[in-house]
Amino acid sequence: MKTLFLLGAMTLGGFTMNAQDALIAENGIQHNQVNEMLVVADDFKEISVAEVPQAVSDAVAKNFPTASLDKAYTNSEKQYKLVLSLEDGTQGTVYADENGNWIDM
Repeated sequence: MKTLFLLGAMTLGGFTMNAQDALIAENGIQHNQVNEMLVVADDFKEISVAEVPQAVSDAVAKNFPTASLDKAYTNSEKQYKLVLSLEDGTQGTVYADENGNWIDM
């Protein structure tokens, strides 16, 4: 029984030691080794709905048949931010690339 208790204590102690090794001291501040990824989207500029590429318009019509395209925005990477309205008055925003593929932003 004493051996089992000692084995359990050593195992928990090992986990604690490994968890502490995951922290890095940099200028006296503890950091995790997990890299952070910051995604900065280009500023979208409003365009007329008529300027939206046909592939994007077709994707909206196919995936949101009861929605109307109220506003459209684009950025330098030719990504489109589209504000849609449904028949019940609710609005939503979706993002697509110039080929009509949906993007998670």
